[in-house]
Formats: sequence, structure tokens, C-alpha cells
Amino acid sequence: MPGMADIRELGAAETRLGFAAIRELRTDLESEDEFVRRVDEVQRPEGYRLVGAFEEGAEDAAAVAGFRLGNSLAWGHFLYVDDLVTREAYRSRGHAGALMDWLVEEAGRLGCDQFHLDSGTQRHDAHRFYLSHGLHIPGFHFARVLRR
Repeated sequence: MPGMADIRELGAAETRLGFAAIRELRTDLESEDEFVRRVDEVQRPEGYRLVGAFEEGAEDAAAVAGFRLGNSLAWGHFLYVDDLVTREAYRSRGHAGALMDWLVEEAGRLGCDQFHLDSGTQRHDAHRFYLSHGLHIPGFHFARVLRR
């Protein structure tokens, strides 16, 4: 097994390094260019940040997490994880756990009251992972697609 990953935040010049991982979670993304444009031109200005786990010698991230900060009456000041995924070829090497540790530490550093993420109901392995990392299921998330 290769050595533990280097965890680092990806700036706009490095966004593309997260595409291979994100593509495994967000299969509707059609191209690296579309991903970079959406992240850098739309989501980053809204506060989205991207962090990656990199194995020595690999250019692209083995795993990535996309997240943002927010404030609400229900949660106070919170860190919300939009995306968290490890590329299939790199799973079971501790990358997701290292990213979770980084995210929770960042939330604490930024004075967040809570840490949140949503997960598709079919992602049972992910649910076990989240529960094992101290998250709980406080309710249901409801949604309605208005247009595609």
C-alpha cells in the first residue's frame, strides 16, 4: 500500500486535479472543463472550497472534498460538505478518513457550531463511514427538482 496521502486545499489553478475523483460521485459532469468552470466561476465565488488527498507520485487527487461555510437559525455557524469521494482505485487506504479529520479540524478552527453533509439513501458504505466518524442522522432532507 502506498504511503499516506498529503492533504491540501486546491486553489483555482489546481481545480482540475480534483476532477477524476469528483467525476466518480457527480457522474453528470461531462468534462473536466465543465467541472473547472462550474467550481471556479460559480461555486468558489459563493464560498465553495476544495481539498484533496494526494498519493506520492500521483498528479490527480486520490480523494476530494468540496465544502462551504454558512450560517442559519437551525445550525448556527456551520461547515457543510457538498462532495466527498475517493476514487475507486484508491479506496480503503485512509484517504476519506484523512479528509474527514481535516474538515472537522477546519470547522473547529473556523469556530463552527456544527458540521453537516447529505448522502444519497443508496450509499450504504458511505453511511457506515459517516457514522463511524461521529456523525448521526438527525432528520430527512426533502427536495424537488424544478428544472434540469
